[in-house]
Amino acid sequence: MMMTAREKAIVDLMVKKSGNHTISSIADFLHVSTRTIQRDIKSIEKILKKFDLSVENDNGLSIVGTNENFYRLIQELNKIKPIDFTIEERRLLAYIKLLDADGPIKLAPLANELGISITTLGTDIDDLMEWLKNYDIILNRKKGVGIEIDGLEEDKRNAFVSYLLIHFNKELIESIFLLSNDRLQNDKILFFLKKDYLKTTDKIVYSYINQSEIKLADSDYIAFIIYICISLQRIEKGHTLSERKQDVDRIKNSEEYSLLIKICGELSNLLSIELNDHEISNFVTVFRGSKIVTTENTYYDQILISRSVKKLIYDVSEQLNVDLSADFSLFQGLMAHMEPTIYRMTKGLTHFNPLTEEIKQKYPLLFMAVHTSVNKIFTQIPFYDDEIAYIVLHFGSALELKKEEVQIHALIICPTGIGTSKMLASRIKKEVPEITSTDIISLKEMHTMDWSQYQIIVSTVLLPLQEKFDYVYVNPLLYEKDIESIQAYLRTHVQNITKHSSYPTKQNEQQKIIKSPTSLTALMDEVDICQDSIRAIFRNFSINKMKNESSYDLLIQKMLGYEKQRGRITNSKDVFRQLKLREAKGGLGIPQTSMALFHCRHDSVKELIFQIAHLDSPYKLVGMDGKEMEVYTILLLLAPQTLNDGELEIISMVSTTIVENKENIMIFSSANEKMIRIKLEETFLNFLQLKFGRE
Repeated sequence: MMMTAREKAIVDLMVKKSGNHTISSIADFLHVSTRTIQRDIKSIEKILKKFDLSVENDNGLSIVGTNENFYRLIQELNKIKPIDFTIEERRLLAYIKLLDADGPIKLAPLANELGISITTLGTDIDDLMEWLKNYDIILNRKKGVGIEIDGLEEDKRNAFVSYLLIHFNKELIESIFLLSNDRLQNDKILFFLKKDYLKTTDKIVYSYINQSEIKLADSDYIAFIIYICISLQRIEKGHTLSERKQDVDRIKNSEEYSLLIKICGELSNLLSIELNDHEISNFVTVFRGSKIVTTENTYYDQILISRSVKKLIYDVSEQLNVDLSADFSLFQGLMAHMEPTIYRMTKGLTHFNPLTEEIKQKYPLLFMAVHTSVNKIFTQIPFYDDEIAYIVLHFGSALELKKEEVQIHALIICPTGIGTSKMLASRIKKEVPEITSTDIISLKEMHTMDWSQYQIIVSTVLLPLQEKFDYVYVNPLLYEKDIESIQAYLRTHVQNITKHSSYPTKQNEQQKIIKSPTSLTALMDEVDICQDSIRAIFRNFSINKMKNESSYDLLIQKMLGYEKQRGRITNSKDVFRQLKLREAKGGLGIPQTSMALFHCRHDSVKELIFQIAHLDSPYKLVGMDGKEMEVYTILLLLAPQTLNDGELEIISMVSTTIVENKENIMIFSSANEKMIRIKLEETFLNFLQLKFGRE
């Protein structure tokens, strides 16, 4: 079957967003006239006739026909190779040709190769030129000579990855899924990526990350392996990185560097491509800007970020007239998101969000509130709309969760970020109150699931036709049509659903009454955890005026020695090593103060410990902003490796209270134990009153 790229794009839009597009909106989306779309629709109708399908235009374009014929169409669409290139494909090909060239390329041969006129190529080059300016890349045109690309190699790679993610995100997800199941036929993906290289990279990176505590969101994982694959192919062609953007010595002790050394070692052996320190360091930079931390392992004591996050929550709450300040789950989620985001943005790395425009349209007030607050609080960092949209999802999830009432077990398959998945889950619970609970998995986890435990499966991506289970396909933002599809599925599967005791009976209600005291028990347990944690902080709190050792490392070891003598630490050497690993992740000096906060979690620590040492003369340390500073006060905050949410909340409160305002900075910088204890008591009292509802 023959189709142009534009015709295929129109059919794809009608398949995936049936009824949501008009001729005008498709014309805008594809940057052509409505008359062009009307002509294409006539051609499409002839193609659809072969499948006994037709086009209906009732307040939106949709394809009408039986499910069997509809799936036959989808299957055929997956096989079709368009007879021309899309605009995005043309420009990608032009960019690849410019990257691979050893010198200027003449326009006429390039236009001929792409099957377009020189005029059209000129327009494409103009648009590419404008876009590449964002990455400090210049396209130099010289009459009679041709066009040549000029820029740093790392910028060229960043631009390449961004272009692929922005314009070919779904194709990349599908290709990687098919690769992992040995079902991909093409040797090259998107004209450049070698199938074998991408498969090898995916296998090795996934294996190592799966074994480590460091996790990546699906979208970040895809971006990272694409970046590595592009880099390997560029290195193979002799295009290596410049040395001036790398800071090898500073990151060599980091956990990420150790992980990337192992990954790169295997890649080098299998693909026979040498990766030097500058290449590995560059991968570390990209990786640090991508990784996420599970909320249980969030760097709760990154006090500058946590202070800003708390301000952000308060400011957004104030604008929306809703109090989210006590929502620790929101705080944890934002902390897990913001740390790599801030690192990535300070390194000049962008992060594509495919849902930005839809989020702006569907949640305009929330987007505006978050946009205003982010730019007011993070004044030194330029947050783009794509990044703000991710933050909006965290707030959107928290707002939806405040209203949810639920009942049936649902599984959500979502290939993109955790924020999107969380929001979709809480929206489904809100809009379909029968659903009791939801689990979220990525595409990679599909084949490990026991489908029988779920009454409904919802997916934000069209799954391969080989999968033998029913599911409901929805947009990640859950439009009205998606809600109706879920409700329709539930209505037509009531008999199967009720087999698994979903709807409450009188017996269930009686059991609920009998079990009701467990809510009191849960509350009492939560109160106990909080008060035990607060008591531990005060019990293990000490302030000492200490003489300087020859280095601050020796002073830290001395402070740990005190805790070991008191039986609060079993192995001070292991804890010290953990503190140094934490320091390698970034400076620990608190900017615009004379304090440094050394902190870690370790199995050797038996209780929460808070120790402060005041010095006669300063040590020079690296601050959290990367600048060297003088430190007169060292704060040591230690916690057991395993903490529950209540303990995390208490330890987070201690670290953020230290720098909450200028008054607190002065108090904790002083050697006045009484003042510090009063401040901690005041903080914990306010926390308990807010958390447990006492006015």
